[in-house]
Amino acid sequence: MFTDKAQGRGWSAIRARSAHLFRRGKGVFPAGVTRSTIERDPIPIYVAKGEGAYVWDADGNRLLDLNNNFTTLIHGHGFAPVMEAVEKVLKMGTCFANPTEYEIALGELLVSRLPAMEQVRFVNSGTEAVMFAIKAARAFTRRSAIVRFAGSYHGAYDWAEAGQGGVIVDDASGRNLPKLGYPGAPQSIADNVLVLNFNDVAGIEHSIAPRANDVAAILIDPMPSRAGLLHPAPDFIATVSAVARKYGILVIADEVLNLRQGFAGASARYGLEPDLITVGKIIGGGFPVGAIGGRTDVMAVFGSDDEAPLLSQGGTFSANPVSMVAGKAAMEAMTLEAFDRLERLGDGLRKGLADVVLKRSAPFSVSGAASLFRIHPRRIAPTSFHMATMTSEENDVMRALSRHFLACGILLPFGAAACLSTPMSDADVESVVAAFDDFLEKNSRTDWEGR
Repeated sequence: MFTDKAQGRGWSAIRARSAHLFRRGKGVFPAGVTRSTIERDPIPIYVAKGEGAYVWDADGNRLLDLNNNFTTLIHGHGFAPVMEAVEKVLKMGTCFANPTEYEIALGELLVSRLPAMEQVRFVNSGTEAVMFAIKAARAFTRRSAIVRFAGSYHGAYDWAEAGQGGVIVDDASGRNLPKLGYPGAPQSIADNVLVLNFNDVAGIEHSIAPRANDVAAILIDPMPSRAGLLHPAPDFIATVSAVARKYGILVIADEVLNLRQGFAGASARYGLEPDLITVGKIIGGGFPVGAIGGRTDVMAVFGSDDEAPLLSQGGTFSANPVSMVAGKAAMEAMTLEAFDRLERLGDGLRKGLADVVLKRSAPFSVSGAASLFRIHPRRIAPTSFHMATMTSEENDVMRALSRHFLACGILLPFGAAACLSTPMSDADVESVVAAFDDFLEKNSRTDWEGR
């Protein structure tokens, strides 16, 4: 059986305040929490404060944060330039019905950096960004269907989340249909979402061609996190682009998470030239934000000087001053040098983890790029959603690993991408590698038999 030090330290004793808060939460929230992504093992860890690369939970335990609010906080917690910018703007007003200079400044920064972003519109979340990108593609092409890849997470819009869990075989037609996001979701959604396999080059045109006249867009995350933090094959990216151009289909790059892969984002890194791009997380400096950008002619569906918009997009808090100034401060600090330093830390961490796996002859692998990484309980890093889907035994292994990391004072996300932040040091990276090595050492090779 796998061991982890967390079980031996007396969970109830060291997390008493979190346990108390969870009991209170269960009185007012379904399941006791307000986000389904909150980890409970056996209860949530309530955070009291964050500073730099660390958070302190409600019981006073300091933890190295490899979650950073689901990869949002590229500068960690309490980043001074963001705090100073927000403090200043709060005295001027938090939100207005009218536009402000702040939104122009952040928009100019994004347009200057991202090759695919000729114009931009702000919203309040990544989900909204993807939703409006899909709507924009439909309005521009006058088509309804979209293509997406199994396992990729694109937010909570019905058409974006269909297929996140893969496909099912329709008993009547024998066709693969996307798994819908929830019971009661309209079955008609399945008719307008075509789910393909990431990195399956041969299947792209074969699957799209028969329905090409109905397809508005191919929605793609250049390195899908939920699906396993899969590395895109070069010929896969090239084929997606070629097929889209051939049939007049728009490409939407979802970089809500993966924008942190570089100064110009992930699409530029992997040779993808999208027509629309969605971004979020790091562009808000820790505040709610999302954005849709793209070609000027496509973005014109949101409005032009002499025509009413084909697609109306508002939002009471869209482009609010707090998110705009926080995002600008955070992004200005992410210089080429800052991205390069994070990449060097990431490379060192992934190599360190891989070296430990080799030393221990353990059936693990590591995927990721730049400041992102993910540990997999199998010898070969997955290249598809199917390969990344864990068995119940593998889930147990990863749960034990997360508990062990927690006992070592490190928050490691379960079943999602972990990330580094700019305040992290070489010593922090070494502590992550040491915790992993310690976990493998405490689990004998007999535990790996049959895996």
